[in-house]
Amino acid sequence: MNLQNNNMSYKPTIGLEIHAELKTKTKMFCDCPNDSDEKHPNTNVCPICLGHPGTLPTINKKAVEFIIKIGFAVNGETNPVFKFDRKNYFYPDLPKGYQISQYDLPIVKGGSLDISDRLGMSKIVCLNRVHLEEDAARLVHGGSPSTSLGQQTSLVDFNRGGVPLMELVTEPDMHSVAETITFAKELQLILRYLGVSDADLERGQMRFDANVSLTTDKETRDNKLGTKVEIKNLNSFRALEEAINYEIQRQSEILDSGKAVKQETRGWDDVKKKTISQRSKEEAHDYRYFPEPDLPPLEASAFDLNTLKLAVPELPKEKRQRFQEQFGINLEQAAILVEDRSGAEYFENAVSELEADTKIERIQLLFNYLNSDLKGLMKEKELSFADLKMTPENFADLIEMIAKKEISSRTGKDLLLKMLESGVDPRTLTKNEALSQISGEEELTIIVKKILENNPVAVSDYKKGKLNALQFLVGKAMAELKGRGNPAVLKSLFDKELQ
Repeated sequence: MNLQNNNMSYKPTIGLEIHAELKTKTKMFCDCPNDSDEKHPNTNVCPICLGHPGTLPTINKKAVEFIIKIGFAVNGETNPVFKFDRKNYFYPDLPKGYQISQYDLPIVKGGSLDISDRLGMSKIVCLNRVHLEEDAARLVHGGSPSTSLGQQTSLVDFNRGGVPLMELVTEPDMHSVAETITFAKELQLILRYLGVSDADLERGQMRFDANVSLTTDKETRDNKLGTKVEIKNLNSFRALEEAINYEIQRQSEILDSGKAVKQETRGWDDVKKKTISQRSKEEAHDYRYFPEPDLPPLEASAFDLNTLKLAVPELPKEKRQRFQEQFGINLEQAAILVEDRSGAEYFENAVSELEADTKIERIQLLFNYLNSDLKGLMKEKELSFADLKMTPENFADLIEMIAKKEISSRTGKDLLLKMLESGVDPRTLTKNEALSQISGEEELTIIVKKILENNPVAVSDYKKGKLNALQFLVGKAMAELKGRGNPAVLKSLFDKELQ
């Protein structure tokens, strides 16, 4: 992506720092529950996560293992030795006056993520590191104005303080908003597949910092980067997209005017849709990092790395590729399925139940029913795949009945709703409620003659050459049969009677 402004050409360069809360039972350095759904402020707290003097932290082993698993998933290298450090800064949501993080020896270094298939072009984003730290508390702004100062209040909820937090840092390898959003979404999906984080943006479990710079043609030729501006705490894909787009435009206008872009940290105003200057950009020395004296360095050999590596499941990119090759679906369909791991497993289990000699023919029908009818009903009833009473085997059986014309498509949709609500298999429901398709000519001929007798205008129209009258008559017959008639047989019988 190159921007052309006033005969100047700029190349955007983007790097991300992504934070995700890990799904452990307890916080990073204490035994307080890690519960993002807790509605009562300052409930899951103790002297350790409140930063009381004299308290000592204890490392959450599960959180460390989660970071190692993430490292395997993104092709990173687990450091033989890693340690925790104090990152010193003062802010109301940081009770100790410092954050326990990692500096020069993170758990995972390097790595890469191939997003080529989702992007439709070759693209591998290299990573700098994946490390572990504790989350800050949550500031809650608002309330009634102070009587003395006339200002609104800001309160601190420490429930989130001390929650295990992954930070993944990319190299400045992305050069468009499309690449950046694709990378962020793919990482979110990987974290969910690994089971280490729900990565729910609406609940604040995943947040982005974007580093944006513009490079002139000369700087690009000299392999130099422009001045970097960091946009902090973006909490949705939309905010990430809009903030980067705005910042690219803002910087290009500064460069067009002959001025220099200032290195700084900016925030995103989601109401005004613009970035706002917050402070000059900090460097590592501003945080006065030093090794955390209350926590020992850890050796990777103390963890069962082979078991952790084997625990990494088939990841989204590999699953998308396999689904295309194995099931003959296209990339867009595979991507839709893989977006929800439980849904992908449900689809795959259902496909395995289809009759072998006609499986390929049935897969597309199964996908269509799952992606439209089934998901539509699930959305309406607020169900996830984990909530379904209907088994994949019964869903596959329904697809076979529709494909073999044992029931009509209309009846199939009605059955699907009943199966969703009851969990009963389709053949039992069909037998109990007399829903099987009627194809017998003798039985259908009686209905055909009745419809012809009751609709003389349509009969006359058909004989005058209005062929759509035939479809009208078939529709009347299907209504009479409550959707159970075989449309092809009905059409043939109407043709015969109208000759």
